[in-house]
Amino acid sequence: MKRLIYLVPVLAFAAVAAFFFAGLRERRQVAPNELPSVLIGKSAPVTPLPALDPQAQAFTPADLRSGHVSVVNVFASWCAPCREEAPALRALSQLKGVALYGMVQKDTPQKARAFLADVGNPYSRIDLDADGRASIEWGVYGVPETFIIDRNGIVRLRYAGAITADALANTILPAIESAQSPS
Repeated sequence: MKRLIYLVPVLAFAAVAAFFFAGLRERRQVAPNELPSVLIGKSAPVTPLPALDPQAQAFTPADLRSGHVSVVNVFASWCAPCREEAPALRALSQLKGVALYGMVQKDTPQKARAFLADVGNPYSRIDLDADGRASIEWGVYGVPETFIIDRNGIVRLRYAGAITADALANTILPAIESAQSPS
């Protein structure tokens, strides 16, 4: 009988542990770039921001609905993956009928300019989200994140993480092509 008193808690713990372990195994692993976004299929947020500095021109909510596909890339100078995606962003900036805009998150104009001087500036316009509030409106989890917006200002894709050559070919470019087609 004394052994039963010691055995019951051990068996109960084993049952609870097995239950939780089974729940973890059944849960589908979600890649960071597949994090859900409530913006997909909805209008891009109306978040007017100032230009990065006097050298830059800001993009406005109206620019996102001006009849071309827009790519909005959220980045920061302190972001290591943002450096890695520089070649892919240069390639995006060369696409016809696509405007590449940058949104600097929680950074200073001086540091952002130094970053762009180092990796190259692929953006046609750059906004400064110094306090990160606009990024919250966009649903940004962290930098870098990229949004594809169709000609009518509707968000078609949210991609979290650095844009690699593989992501560019298999995710970003197909989303841009889809956004360019009449809806």
